[in-house]
Amino acid sequence: MPKMKTHRSGAKRYKITAGGKILRRKAGKGHLLQHKSASRKRKLSSMIEVSDTHRNLVLKELPYAKCRKSN
Repeated sequence: MPKMKTHRSGAKRYKITAGGKILRRKAGKGHLLQHKSASRKRKLSSMIEVSDTHRNLVLKELPYAKCRKSN
């Protein structure tokens, strides 16, 4: 059987922690930043865990990810 390929854009977007959590960036920090407050931009800079509803979709893109798949 051939090897499965990792979805390269997914590999760049998501980070997997040692505990198996999948982290992503928050949306809204790409452009149009001049009218957003500094505190809002600071909150958008942090990473957040991927929701359970999207977890299996992300793991399909990352077949060799070292984390447990949820049911």
